[in-house]
Amino acid sequence: MKFSAIFFSLFLLLACGKKSEQAMVKNFSIPAPTAGSSTTGLTYLALGDSYTIGESVQQMDSFPYQLVAQLKAANLSMVSEPKIIARTGWTTGELQTAIKAENLTAKYDIVTLLIGVNNQYRGDSQALYKKEFVELLNTAIAFAKGDKKRVFVVSIPDWGVTPFAKQSGRNAKVIAEEIDAFNAINRAETMTMGISYTDITPGSRNAATDATLIAADGLHPSGKMYLDWAKKVAPAVVNAVK
Repeated sequence: MKFSAIFFSLFLLLACGKKSEQAMVKNFSIPAPTAGSSTTGLTYLALGDSYTIGESVQQMDSFPYQLVAQLKAANLSMVSEPKIIARTGWTTGELQTAIKAENLTAKYDIVTLLIGVNNQYRGDSQALYKKEFVELLNTAIAFAKGDKKRVFVVSIPDWGVTPFAKQSGRNAKVIAEEIDAFNAINRAETMTMGISYTDITPGSRNAATDATLIAADGLHPSGKMYLDWAKKVAPAVVNAVK
């Protein structure tokens, strides 16, 4: 039974990425502006995986869109629709490949980066993660017009406290230790480069006792958790751009 549970969890995560591919195409590029939306103001590029597209929540409840809302509430003039390059299941290497495929020439006033959970999930080496994460940091800086102060890294949340993890048969303590190890890498590299780092991991672990922090799929964050992330990142953004 334990083997079956592990196999099922791996299948579900991979299938989620496959099945989400078409559904998330609209998130891959900037959607057409909706009525009343702003097309002028500070531009924002969000790089990541399912935690950036907001798997299993409404688009406006995703982290990038809630961050835009927080920045507007802080009286920053923002383009309403962030540019998002992210997809469920992506590792650092797959994000790099996708960025190259986009062939972006635009520069952005704000860039966020949240990546690494799938490296941990698949058992990828920490050495490879470190190498590719540093490369992504440099890519983010380039997109931010070469200004490190306009780049904002968010730590990897702990999916080990979710119902999905409990049903998978994987050890929550081991998951937590591995997430912490990957976060130690991204924190160290981010701080070394003088880039803003927001640690949302401790808060993500509150989902162990607060079901409202988890989306209906039992794995990804709810809009409530994404709002907490947005509120934590927003002050750093405001201080950097004002």
